[in-house]
Amino acid sequence: MEWLKTLLVVVQIITAIGVIILVLVQQGKGADMGAAFGGGSSGGLFGAAGSANFLSRLTAVFATLFFLSTLGIAFLGSKKSENAGVLSGTSAPVPAINSDPAVVTPKPVPPAAVPGQNIPK
Repeated sequence: MEWLKTLLVVVQIITAIGVIILVLVQQGKGADMGAAFGGGSSGGLFGAAGSANFLSRLTAVFATLFFLSTLGIAFLGSKKSENAGVLSGTSAPVPAINSDPAVVTPKPVPPAAVPGQNIPK
């Protein structure tokens, strides 16, 4: 499943760059406004409403692929696995063994007797 996530990330990056380039290349509808006020022949103030050229349709395709790849990455990332987490791939800590016999570890000291605690009933 890791290869699928990698493939989706590559598709997402390519489509994101494609959408950015296509949006920057396209001419906005506001560019025809000067022509609408007597400069040229325009269908209306903001151009024809239903006109969709090749670039706008390609932008819509890239945007759809971008959103689908984003949903796929989110779906694959939400799957819980037994090795997921910050400590995945680490082994359980091994207790340290005292290799120096001269160093003696202290024994635990019992808690101090509290007055009135050991009263027989």
